[in-house]
Amino acid sequence: MAGQGSTGNVIAAVCSFFVPGLGQLVQGRFLLAVIMFVLAGILWFFLLGWVIHLWSIIDAARFKGAV
Repeated sequence: MAGQGSTGNVIAAVCSFFVPGLGQLVQGRFLLAVIMFVLAGILWFFLLGWVIHLWSIIDAARFKGAV
């Protein structure tokens, strides 16, 4: 897996921009993807889903992969 700033991370961040958790799913982190998607969906009812949405984008962009 490529490191932070790689093309794969940029693509994952763009995916997470459109759907929270999709970038993590692209990176193969299924559990975190489901958590972010569900949490963002729940919090959008309280107008706080943008927090999880931003977290999802930043996390996908900064992911360093397995060592």
